[in-house]
Amino acid sequence: MAKSQQSFAVKYQINSNKFFKINELNETKKTSGGEAQGVSTGCCSCDQTLAFLVLRGWLAVRAILTGVEKFGAYQTIQKPLIDPVTGMEDPSGAMIDVKIKYYSLTNYSGIPAPLKDKFANEPLLPHSALSAFDHLLGPALIITGVMLLLGLGTRLSLFLQGLIYIALTVGLILIKQDDGISWLGIHVALVAFALILAKHNKFALLKKW
Repeated sequence: MAKSQQSFAVKYQINSNKFFKINELNETKKTSGGEAQGVSTGCCSCDQTLAFLVLRGWLAVRAILTGVEKFGAYQTIQKPLIDPVTGMEDPSGAMIDVKIKYYSLTNYSGIPAPLKDKFANEPLLPHSALSAFDHLLGPALIITGVMLLLGLGTRLSLFLQGLIYIALTVGLILIKQDDGISWLGIHVALVAFALILAKHNKFALLKKW
């Protein structure tokens, strides 16, 4: 009887040791799996943050420079003809016309002149709406671009840029500018994708909006 009890105790101890070892292995797997998953999630989040930062920067620069270019113009000035051999001014006093680009508030034109004439002949575009859009387009692009670049209301600035591109698309559809419509469609898609990634925005002065 004592031998059977002793044998039973030994078997019980062996089974208990196996049970605890199995539990330890499971806990080890769970811990290592959780750490690996955490590292994977962290890397994925970092990639999405960088992707949004690049896209945000491109859309911001695109809007700012497009707005600034609406204040640009070219003027023709005369300069002395330079002799390519001597590098000196031509002794005959010959002059050449040179186009120089400059920026000024007086140069502003929101809608290019060729498109403005086509829009003016479109009955579905009221003159008052066309005039307001012409005056606001440049400043709106610059303001939303700066907001997006600095992270001041990132989602709001993206949404406003999307509305601007949609408004431009409406105008181009009416005058049948299919190439321009395609380019604007790409811009709208980029804005929409940026809004999806906005939750990964880590560098902003105002993250709420």
